[in-house]
Amino acid sequence: MILFPAIDIKNGECVRLRLGEMWDSKIYNSNPLSQAIKFQEMGFDWVHIVDLDAAVNGKSENKPIIEEIIKKTKLKVQLGGGIRTTEMIDYWLSLGVEKLVLGTMSITNISLVKEVANKYPQKIVLALDSKDEFICIEGWKKQTEVNIFDLIKEYENTEIDSILHTDINRDGMLEGLNFRGSKKLAMATNISVILSGGLNSIEDIKKLKTNENSIFKGAIIGKALYEKKIDPIEALKIIDSEGL
Repeated sequence: MILFPAIDIKNGECVRLRLGEMWDSKIYNSNPLSQAIKFQEMGFDWVHIVDLDAAVNGKSENKPIIEEIIKKTKLKVQLGGGIRTTEMIDYWLSLGVEKLVLGTMSITNISLVKEVANKYPQKIVLALDSKDEFICIEGWKKQTEVNIFDLIKEYENTEIDSILHTDINRDGMLEGLNFRGSKKLAMATNISVILSGGLNSIEDIKKLKTNENSIFKGAIIGKALYEKKIDPIEALKIIDSEGL
């Protein structure tokens, strides 16, 4: 089980959004590198980085900041946001990114994503962001008519590492993880699932470690850390334990 602390970057700053709305954001650190170093000092092994500007606009000025985090920390980086070309995939993986998260591309160009996954086995994560089981793309701005359960069938028996499932209705709302919805997804595929959206308490962390939730690969933790609703040391102690 992996706990991924999140760094969402907008205009060069570390922010959290409410319900994925770019206009509804709160700045938690004007220096994302210093935030990454804090996570490393807390004891995290991974960091989940999202380039929000790139996710929405397809381009971004945040690239140097992300490169700095990769080079100046020992954290394993899982990176997403606006990665929509093979050139960008090649670039980030060559720079040392551990996992690349593909969202829009995984819906609009399935065959290419499969090719990339074969080229880079277990390096590609599918970001499947859903509202009521339907996929949203382009930084959650566009809701598609693609059902998440139909889509995952396309990726069965591929070299995809995992699915990052975000319940947009819960993201940034501190309402708790959607164990039920994500478990339904995990049961429907042989691809590992990472929970995202709403983690709000140490109880969520304890639930993650129960036998019934061992089906999950891990979870993203964002606002609960920034708002100090969860003690990272206690959370990691639970995650690293043998189970409950």
